[in-house]
Formats: sequence, structure tokens, C-alpha cells
Amino acid sequence: MAARPPAILRPRFAWILPVLYLVIGSALIGAVGTAPVDRSATDQLPDGYDSTEVVRLLEDFPSGDGQVAVVLFSADEALDPAASQAVADVFARVAGQGAVPLQASEDGTALVGVLPMPSTDAAELADDVDKLRAAVREGLPDGVRAEVTGPAAIQGDLARVFEGADVTLLIVTASVVALLLIITYRSPVLWLVPLLVVGIADQVAAVTATHALTGLGVAFDQSTTGILSVLVFGAGTDYALLLISRYRDELHRTPSRPEAMARAWRRTAEAVLASAATVVVALLALLLSAFPTTRGLGLACAIGVVVAAGAVLVVLPLALVGFPRGIFWPRRPVVGEPTLSEGRSAWRRIGDAVARRPLWSATAGMLLLAVLASGALGIRSGLSEADQFIDTPESIAAASRLAESFPAGSADPAVVLTRDDADTVVAAAESADGVASARVVGEHDGRTRVDVVLDHAPGTPQAQADLASLRTALADLPDTLVGGTDAENVDSDAAARDDRALVLPVILLVVLLALGLLLRALVAPVVLVLTVVATYLAALGAGWLISHTVFGFDRLDVGVPLQAFLFLVALGVDYNIFLVARAAEEAEEHGAREGMLRALAATGGVITSAGVLLAAVFAVLGVLPLVVLAQLGIVICVGVLLDTLLVRTVLVPALALRLGDRFWWPRRQATRSSQPAAR
Repeated sequence: MAARPPAILRPRFAWILPVLYLVIGSALIGAVGTAPVDRSATDQLPDGYDSTEVVRLLEDFPSGDGQVAVVLFSADEALDPAASQAVADVFARVAGQGAVPLQASEDGTALVGVLPMPSTDAAELADDVDKLRAAVREGLPDGVRAEVTGPAAIQGDLARVFEGADVTLLIVTASVVALLLIITYRSPVLWLVPLLVVGIADQVAAVTATHALTGLGVAFDQSTTGILSVLVFGAGTDYALLLISRYRDELHRTPSRPEAMARAWRRTAEAVLASAATVVVALLALLLSAFPTTRGLGLACAIGVVVAAGAVLVVLPLALVGFPRGIFWPRRPVVGEPTLSEGRSAWRRIGDAVARRPLWSATAGMLLLAVLASGALGIRSGLSEADQFIDTPESIAAASRLAESFPAGSADPAVVLTRDDADTVVAAAESADGVASARVVGEHDGRTRVDVVLDHAPGTPQAQADLASLRTALADLPDTLVGGTDAENVDSDAAARDDRALVLPVILLVVLLALGLLLRALVAPVVLVLTVVATYLAALGAGWLISHTVFGFDRLDVGVPLQAFLFLVALGVDYNIFLVARAAEEAEEHGAREGMLRALAATGGVITSAGVLLAAVFAVLGVLPLVVLAQLGIVICVGVLLDTLLVRTVLVPALALRLGDRFWWPRRQATRSSQPAAR
């Protein structure tokens, strides 16, 4: 005799917790809100590198020497003495202590000056840059343009990109999820329930995560909440689709909604909890990163997955039970109809086709992934600051104009801090290949700052070669550090490589252990992890080709491979667990072969719906005008679609069918209906 479902699942009680969740969640979101970004200049730089130490030391220099703005006055023709004097008067009006006097170009068409910017907060810096731009344009003679560039202006323009971005991203994400849920359920009402539950979870996760990060002193930036929102909507909706699909199946078996939900919850909870736990631990592996904001992203997203899984497993079941079967209208489940695993759905027909030729199916799937992965061989990584924006802001355009009249590195010189003799440092710097000039610009606490103008534009391979030459020339001076944007890019590249070498194996080990514990097998976890890695490599290769050939991105951001690996592996585990956990359940009664086919029939629709939804949600990152987020969205979107439509539908079933009972070794499956491994 089946156990009676708990009293809380009875319809007259079930509505209480969802209503409390809605009221308390909304109050928390409205009263507390997300914590503001408390930005440090070193948050996005790797720990333990010279360029990061230079930025940290510059924060203590007087007049905020750590961030400078470059003011460029230019004209189409050479400026006459009267115009030059008028420009000098404008610059003198806005220049404060620590400003570098105006310098004229050799062709006479441009004047450039450097101003220290005291603020390090992104929003305040953006406001200060806007005020500076307005100030330097007042009183200019006709035909003279004033533009502001330099590190401070670039950071200010970057901050402007995120103004209102969270709201835009939330609206677009929720709209995409709503549309896909309507298509999936084909119901005018049902989609509202999971959307509302996951939507509240998204905002609760943002509030909880940002305040937790602030309280723990873990750095995060403006993109953290955007990626967190996408992940919570994606993972939460995946879990909801799995639960609702199983609930609908159980409604075909019993007239009692509480009993149907109790059965569905017991069958779903193990898979969801295993999936969520694996994703959380994999995300926490980012705490090993050298980048502070990457560590913050990992912790924030881990909190988000916990909140999403909790909402789906606790609130959503009660919310669904509180409604009659009519909520599924017009596809109202009727007792006695065949369940997904019993029917002859399209997914069962695909499974039968794969079962007839599993070796051929597996070989074809692996060859396709290998072809796509070959695109990764041509990846060029390392975005310059100029390449970070999809739309070119003033700071980038002004830097290009500056390079026409001055050495290309004038807008963003390398920064040398030294306790050694300043004259010796300047002489050594000027002797290096690729250095246009070097001069002392300040001193504080026994350290001298020397700005070194390189021959080539910042962010280019030639500028990095100039920087390497400069570092070699200064290598024998023990108390001398080289920083600046190009140094930060070079050090970030090195740190990203170290991160990948450390974090990627940890994530794979976590996933392997989680699958082993869930399935109580050794062969299946290894096979599944290998398919996940193959999917990632194929997504990276295909994503790079799309980014480069379709969107014209010249380079891949150094952080994309690691973050894409994390999300694709962690989220790919969802679909692995959804499929193989159901296959293990079915195999206990029907044997390994039939169990896999029944699992594919039962989960094919929900996995495809979840995958398409998740791919679309990550593609939404492209609404933000930053190249790195667009690239991340492209790679993850491609990877999730490959995982859903190829790997979980064809490759994994083919490998499992080819291996037969060996796939589950050493776990024993039912023998009465087992069949030999297919050829």
C-alpha cells in the first residue's frame, strides 16, 4: 500500500507556502535590494603580479595618480597661435594639481594634456569623465574638437555600458523564458507558475549573493549580477521543466494530485539535488582563481543555484498542487493515458534508430564534435581595451585620433614604479626597443613614477612586444615594477592560463565524483565526462568561428574559455543526470538497453526544451554591448545546443547501448530483460 502524501500537499494547505514565498520574497527584494558594487582598482586583475601591485601602489599616490584622463584637442589643420592659446586657457581652467602640461604634436594639429582623476568608483568615475568632457568643450575656438580618452575615460565609458543593463537583461531574459515556456507547455496558464517561482528566486538570489559577497569582502563587478540572473533563470527553469514533466506523467497514473506530486517529487528530487550540488561545487572551484571578480562570480552563482533549486523543490510543487488539472489545459492529463516512457514518441523512435546502429551513431557524433573542435586551433586570445566595446565610445575613438599625431602609446603609457635611482630607470627604459620616451611624473613614499610611452598602440601584439623589451631592460633593477594597461593584459593572459591549468581539472574531478556517487558506477561517469569535454571543445571551436567570421571579433577574451568551460560542464551535467538517472531507474526493471530507450523517450522532450531555453537565455547576454559577454553567450549557446540535440540525444545513448551492461559496471542491473551489447 502506497504511503499517504504529506498533509502539506493537500490542496487546502498547499497554497500557504507559495503565498508566503511571494510576499516575503517581494518584501526582501523591495526593502533590501542588491548591494552596490564596491569596486577596487585591482578587482579585475590577478593577484601576485607586478602590474597588479603597481595599480595598488598608485592608489596611494596624491591626487589619485592611479587613474588619469588624457584630453585631446585636435583640428583638421595646424592651430594658429591664437587658437593654441585659447586651448591652453581652457585646459588651465580644468587642470588641477598633478596635471601634465599641454604638449603639441609635430604637425601642429593637436594638443594633448593629462589630468589625474581622484575617483576609483566606477559610477563616480563615469560622472567625473562626463563633467570633464563638458568642461573642456566650453570656450573652444571654431574648428577645434575636444575629446577625453586614457584609462580613466575608458573605465568611465565601460561603467556607462552597465547603466540600466541589469533591468534590460532581466526583462529580456524573463521574456525569452516566458515565450519558450508557452511553446513548451502549449498552455495559456501553466507557464506563469514556474516563471513566477523562478523570477522571485532570481531576485532573491541577487540580493542574497551581493550582500553575502559584500559581507565576506569578496569582490564582484557589474557583470556578476547579469550572469547570475541568466544562470538562475536557466538552471531554475531546467529543474522546473523536469519536475513538471514527471508530475504530468504521474497524473496519468493516479487521480490524486497530492499523490502524483509526492511520487514525482521523490523521483525528481534526487536528480535535481545531485545536479545542483555538482554545479555548486563546480562553481566554488572558481574560488581558486587568481582574479578577485572571478572568485566573486563563482560564489555568487553558487548561491544562485542553491536558491533556484530550493525554490523549485520546495515552492513549485506546492504551487502546482494548489491548482486543478485544468492548469495543463488544453493538454489536460487523463488517468490511464500512456506515460512518456511508455509511448511511441519521436524520442523513442530516435532511440530505436540509434539502437539499430549504435557504433555508427557514436562514431558520427564524435566525428562531428571533432570537426567543430578543430576551429579552436585558430583562436587568438587577449582583447585590448579598444576591442571590449561593440559600439565605439569616445575614449576609444579619441585614442585612435591621438595616435595620428603622437606616438601610438601616448594615450595609455606603461607605468614604472621604482625605489631605484630615477635617472638610471629612465635611461634604461629609453634604451629598450619599442620605447618612444620616458619621463618622471611623480613621487610618493620613496617611490618614483615614470611614464613610458611605447611606439605601438595599446593592446596590440606589437605593444606587448615593446613591453617585453621594456621589462627586460629593467630586469636588473630589483626595486622596479612595470605596470600599465599592456602589462595588465600580459599578466592577465598568464594568470588565465594558470587558472585553466588549475581549475579545469578540479571541475572535472568534482563532476566525475558526483556522477559516480549518483550512479554508483565507474564506467558511466567516465564516459559522460568525456562527452562533456568533447562538447566543450566543439562549442569553443564553433563559438570562435561564429565570433570571428560572423560578428568580426578579432580576438577572444582570455576569461571566456574558463567561464564557458565551467558553465558548459556544470550545466551539461544537468542533462547527463536527467537522462542517466532515469535510465538507471528504468534499467532496474527493464534492463540496460530498454532502460536507456525508455529514459530517452521520457526525458527527450524535457531535455530538449530545457536546452533550447537555456541556450536562448545565455544568448541574451548579447544585449549588453560588451564583446566578452557576447562571446561568452555565443560559446555557451552553441555548447548547450550541441549537448541537447546531439550528445544527450544520440551520442550518450549510442555509447550506452554499445556498452550494454558494461556501461553501468560495477552496478548490477536487472537481468531478466537485459540484452547483450549492440554491435
